[in-house]
Amino acid sequence: MGLNLSRGEPLKYYSSDRISQLFGNGLLTFLDEKTKLNDLFSNKEAIFYKNLDDLSEKILRYKRDDKKRKEIAKNGKFKYMKFYNSNIISQYIIDKTFDFKTKNQYIWV
Repeated sequence: MGLNLSRGEPLKYYSSDRISQLFGNGLLTFLDEKTKLNDLFSNKEAIFYKNLDDLSEKILRYKRDDKKRKEIAKNGKFKYMKFYNSNIISQYIIDKTFDFKTKNQYIWV
C-alpha cells in the first residue's frame, strides 16, 4: 500500500511522479479526494480518502483484507499501464506541442 501525498494543499489533478511508482508497482494507492483524481480513477482502482481519520480507517481496513487490497491494486496498475504509460503521455505532449490532429483518445481530456 502507498500514499500519494504531495506538499501543500491538494490541487485538482495534481500529482508528483510518485503516482506512477505506486500504480506501476502494483501497490494499493491512497489518493486525497480533493485532488479530484476520482475523475480519472474509480474506487475499484484506487482508494480515496476525505481526511486523516478516513485515511487511517481505510488503511486499517485494507491491511486486513488481502483479497480486496490485491484486487484494487491490480485494477489500478492495469488502468495506469494502459492509459497513462510513457508512450501515451509522450504522444499527447507531441500532439499538443505541434498542434497535431490525432485519432488518439486521451481519457483525461
